[in-house]
Amino acid sequence: MYDPSHITTRQGRRIACHVTPGQGPMVVFLGGLKSDMEGTKALHLESWAREQGRAFLRFDYSGHGQSGGRFEDGCIGDWAEDTREVVERLTDGPLVVVGSSMGGWQALLLARACPDRIAGMVTIAAAPDFTEDGWWAGLDEAGRAALMQRGQIELPSDYMEPFIVTRRMIEDGRENLVLRSPLALPFPVRCLQGTADEAVRRDTALRLLDHADCPDMRLLLVKGADHRFSDPACLRMIETAIEEVSAPGA
Repeated sequence: MYDPSHITTRQGRRIACHVTPGQGPMVVFLGGLKSDMEGTKALHLESWAREQGRAFLRFDYSGHGQSGGRFEDGCIGDWAEDTREVVERLTDGPLVVVGSSMGGWQALLLARACPDRIAGMVTIAAAPDFTEDGWWAGLDEAGRAALMQRGQIELPSDYMEPFIVTRRMIEDGRENLVLRSPLALPFPVRCLQGTADEAVRRDTALRLLDHADCPDMRLLLVKGADHRFSDPACLRMIETAIEEVSAPGA
């Protein structure tokens, strides 16, 4: 693999990126929490985009992968700033945004910030508002008190080492919720969700489908697929979804 390029955001965060030139709309991959741009989906879609002659962008949020900073210092709002700045500085024209898990929340925040740039969106096990509806809602009174007093706690994860959840992540997350106020998505959207996903349940996908104001939004439930959504069949579904939202007049 070749080395990434880097940009430094206005907030002083150093972000690692890979840009593949090609035809538009450029596909922008937004990864999940504590994932990085070397993951299966990101690399597969980059290879697919090259074969298709399509422009493609992948990057690491601050505190993730090859970017600077510590994960524990970040929050949803920081990573949304990273996303907007990468898009502003490294892309032109319309975009097809592909958001996986937390990246689905980031895709929705990007659409809220610059809806005119988005030609289409694909979400994979999107996890909007998870800091509130997952982390905070899942804590009992003692856990909430410990988080607020200590400033951070550890939560177990089925997919990696425990998450460090900070008070700042919770409080900042409340400033970036997307399922509590109008959510206009004036472009085609395809939502992919596995029924065996233990990290993001299908209820979240249905809630997003019901909540969004979108003229062309479809949810595909895949029986037996887990949160990774990375086997060959699932990867082909992502490709198909990108093609659907990229089609003229989609």
